[in-house]
Amino acid sequence: MQLRRNHAIEVAAAKASISRATAYRIESDPRLPSQKKQPRGRRRPDPLEPIFETEVVPLLKAAPGIRAVAVYDEMLRRHPDLHEGIRRTLERRIRSWRAVHGAEQEVIFRQTHEPGRLGLSDFTDLSSLGVTIAGQPLDHILYHFRLAWSGFEHGHVILGGESFVALAEGLQNALWSLGGAPHYHRSDSLSAAFRNLDADAKADLTTRYEDLCAHYRMTPTRNNKGVAHENGSIESAHGHLKSAIRDALLMRGTRDFDDLAAYRAFIDEIVGRHNARYLTRIKAERAHLRELPERRTTDFEEVVVTVTRSGGFTLRQVFYTVPSRLIGHRLRVRLYDDRLELFIGGTHLLDLQRARADGTGKRTQVVNYHHVIHSLRKKPMALLHLTYRDKLFPRQEYRRSFERLLDRLSDRQACKIMVGLLALAHDRGCERELAEELARILDAGELPDATALQRLFGPATVEMPAVRVHLAPLNGYEALIGTACAGEGA
Repeated sequence: MQLRRNHAIEVAAAKASISRATAYRIESDPRLPSQKKQPRGRRRPDPLEPIFETEVVPLLKAAPGIRAVAVYDEMLRRHPDLHEGIRRTLERRIRSWRAVHGAEQEVIFRQTHEPGRLGLSDFTDLSSLGVTIAGQPLDHILYHFRLAWSGFEHGHVILGGESFVALAEGLQNALWSLGGAPHYHRSDSLSAAFRNLDADAKADLTTRYEDLCAHYRMTPTRNNKGVAHENGSIESAHGHLKSAIRDALLMRGTRDFDDLAAYRAFIDEIVGRHNARYLTRIKAERAHLRELPERRTTDFEEVVVTVTRSGGFTLRQVFYTVPSRLIGHRLRVRLYDDRLELFIGGTHLLDLQRARADGTGKRTQVVNYHHVIHSLRKKPMALLHLTYRDKLFPRQEYRRSFERLLDRLSDRQACKIMVGLLALAHDRGCERELAEELARILDAGELPDATALQRLFGPATVEMPAVRVHLAPLNGYEALIGTACAGEGA
């Protein structure tokens, strides 16, 4: 058409490398072939035409949030003659109707983050990873902290729930690892941090959480309850971190760890690799963080308990044994996420592993046989119906031994032998070695012989040497006396 302005139609067609017939056709009708094509009409009747405007649209208006599949099921119920293949057509028709007539949707506003301004905390469940500690399943969650600008992350394995102790311990570990504190700290509506009494409450902080943030000069904030995307800077990071942990477990070849410390070191290594990739941004953001205070603040709960005549105390539906010399004393207990620290006055006594009752409300026990073995020696039959008998045995081999003894001997003999074995492990410090020997005996189908085991693990018998004393004759003393007298006379 450009060439046609200055040339005849035959010349323009030749220059454009098209035939003269095509040139005449374009000259008479310059529209594109796609513009000439008439839209194809329906080749079969619309199955939704009788029901869409009369039944589907009123249903969409009455229940704006209803799913398309629910409308599909309802239409099939009302009209059994409808073919099941209309589902996709109905879904597309509903989607198009909602685009024109539907309700307004919530808009996500992307935010511009400033260095040093915002840090976020949240918990995520890791039980689905199938991690075990010494062969036992580990039911745990992960405290996750992240800086919105640089992407610095910190993770801490939590054995309990989303408690204030877990939040305080994990947050402080993250801040001291980072070397500074952001100006604002954000979380979702954690019950450990917010009372959640009123959706419109402005001062809805728990006192402890408010004091924690004040100690680090952070302003506490939270997203709207139930709106997870407002915490998106850490919610999306949850998935990436869990995927990294899952991949690392697969490359490791096993999901079992020797102890909790080894598993925590494994998590720290994964998080450390992530932070190494953003080291430049993290260093740049550190300059904008608030300085840390001189010391950490409280990251535990403190309660006072009394040691009963049972040789322990009950706390949060868990019975803990302590040395019997503490019976009748009042102890200050500091509850951390994974341990208890016991104090009498200002003196630290010992640490105990923390346990938690199951969801059924049934009590559990944390028992150390070293605390009660001296009394059990005097009353061995108490072992037979002891409330915490299964928790008393330090290893499975001891429990199996007692079951074998009960099966083949009388109750009195079985209790006496079992208490003797526990006493032997206590006195000689041979708990592991004795357990290995018991396993060998049980696998051979034999019964533990207390006398033989006492000889094996007891103190070695040492024969006393015969001491012979040769006495000097008495006349020797007379000779000495005589010599002394002679000297005086001279």
